[in-house]
Amino acid sequence: MNALRDKARLIIDEAIAAVLPEEAVKKALADIRFKGNIVLVAIGKAAWNMAAAAQAVLGERISEGIVLTKYDHSKGELKGLKIFEAGHPLPDQNSVKATGEILEMVGKLTSKDELLFLVSGGGSALFEKPLEGVSLDDGISITGQLLSKGATIVEMNTIRKHLSAVKGGRFAAHCKGAGIYTIVLSDIIGDPLDAIASGPAYPDISTSEEALKIVSKYNIELSEKCLHAIRIETPKAIENCQTMVTGSVSELCEAAAKAAQKLGFSPHILSSSIQSEAREVGSTLAAMAKETVRNNHSSFTIKRPCALILGGETVVHLNGDGLGGRNQELALATAIGIQNLENVVICSVGSDGTDGPTEAAGGMVDGQSFKRMKTAGIDPEEKLNQNDSFHALKASEDLIITGPTGTNVNDLMMILCG
Repeated sequence: MNALRDKARLIIDEAIAAVLPEEAVKKALADIRFKGNIVLVAIGKAAWNMAAAAQAVLGERISEGIVLTKYDHSKGELKGLKIFEAGHPLPDQNSVKATGEILEMVGKLTSKDELLFLVSGGGSALFEKPLEGVSLDDGISITGQLLSKGATIVEMNTIRKHLSAVKGGRFAAHCKGAGIYTIVLSDIIGDPLDAIASGPAYPDISTSEEALKIVSKYNIELSEKCLHAIRIETPKAIENCQTMVTGSVSELCEAAAKAAQKLGFSPHILSSSIQSEAREVGSTLAAMAKETVRNNHSSFTIKRPCALILGGETVVHLNGDGLGGRNQELALATAIGIQNLENVVICSVGSDGTDGPTEAAGGMVDGQSFKRMKTAGIDPEEKLNQNDSFHALKASEDLIITGPTGTNVNDLMMILCG
């Protein structure tokens, strides 16, 4: 079993390495012809890596710039660039401070300048200036409510855009007519450019009416000033920005398939658009694994050894006060479903290296994980009900820990059958 787990980890590492932003940014820059003074702004979990790649290509042509990323996600100084770290998944005072510095910098631009805007997942929390009448605490409370009630990332960003002075295309207005070239590392299924990092420099297709329906759907508590802000429509057209996408969950799945094939497994990409409840997906993966291992049907076309690969972003409804993340919760639910199943490993991992407010990127379980938890004095079902997947997987030594990876293109899920 250790050999199978080792191979699963190799596939994970190779897949993530294939979607690191450095080469993708360099490739995108090859298609841009800058004419004026270049100013750089990078926001998101992959901001440092994207900025470093841009600097490697453009060098001193970048006159100044600011990098805004999550705590512990920068990797040192970048010559001529200011680096800020701030909160995620909830914004904090450093988010507002750093955003203020960015707005001050771009507020000096003219039509003779060009802004290279590098955007990656996490930008919604990191890049924030609330609209007048909306406080940071308002935004934190509303985002927290949406997270706890299982709202999708698109739903959360629809609300965020209507409460922010920089989201939903509003950032572009601060750039004084300068040309904006946006390079996006996509962390949302389908690559909706208005939703990735809440689309700071892209026309917003969501409406105030849609935002209000989301408020009603999840029974979100908010003030009259916030309701007033939501009713103010976001920009529906932006003329000074060109946008290109580089990196996505589809590429992550394809890279995993190639890595699995090199190790002798027959790869099958089942979906790159998973968006269901984490524990439900875990139960489904457990059922698929049992069918694959035990099948006696002549029509069953998946033959072992095989790798069944999925990508996307699940959601968690918080009922307890435990510690974990969507990938760990999925793995714990899977462990419960594959008790004593031999010669199979199932994993779920966040490509950015972080899963919820934990040190783990996800979890990798096998048929003995449930037993290991029990031996350690852990009740897996109880931990699942408490949303405490981190401590359950830690007890069974099933956590995946990668550290920050420098990319962010959704999650990878895989069933590996020997």
